Amino acid sequence: MSDATGPGFHKPVRRPSDVFDRLFGTEDPAEVSRVAHSTAAALLSRVREEPDASVVDRLVRFTDLHGIHDIAELWSRSPARTLPGTLWRLYLLQLMIHDDPRTAALLFERGRIELATADVVVAGAPAPAGPEELVELSDAILRGVFEGDFGVALERAAAFCRVEADGATRLADDYEPTEPERATDLTARALRLSAFAADLTAAASLWRRDALN
Repeated sequence: MSDATGPGFHKPVRRPSDVFDRLFGTEDPAEVSRVAHSTAAALLSRVREEPDASVVDRLVRFTDLHGIHDIAELWSRSPARTLPGTLWRLYLLQLMIHDDPRTAALLFERGRIELATADVVVAGAPAPAGPEELVELSDAILRGVFEGDFGVALERAAAFCRVEADGATRLADDYEPTEPERATDLTARALRLSAFAADLTAAASLWRRDALN
């Protein structure tokens, strides 16, 4: 995923609280796992049971305001097909789009044109979708996690990842003869996005069986 930062999307990084420092400094896998699962479950259940527009807005804008570091400390080491692992991937996907919306739009548009599936419709992006539209889409998907159908939000995110992965793969093929390093980067992004899509699809299925823990 690109490290480029578009105008207006600067990400300040806060130092974690002393609690985080003490907790994750111990590197106790059981404790890290317990905190990851308990915080994810508590956050999601509390917000979804009594959705408040201002709270949801803050959660959707969290990485814009505070960066990704605190979320990474909590959830990034969780297995993909768990609740904290799923929330981590959703925030990371949103951050990828916010940090470089132009590249995200380029890949999505290439995938939209070429991919013969319903994924573009499922993702819910307009056609064509520019940088601003994709930023809005990523926020809408994350908003759906907290105040909509959680399974549908995951399926929309998975569909988006598949379209992006297809676009990245096709661009990698275009660049291979002249810019092999760029092609390698795009191929790596496509593989990550494909893995995200598979994990998010599986998570949606687990959620509907009340088995995403």
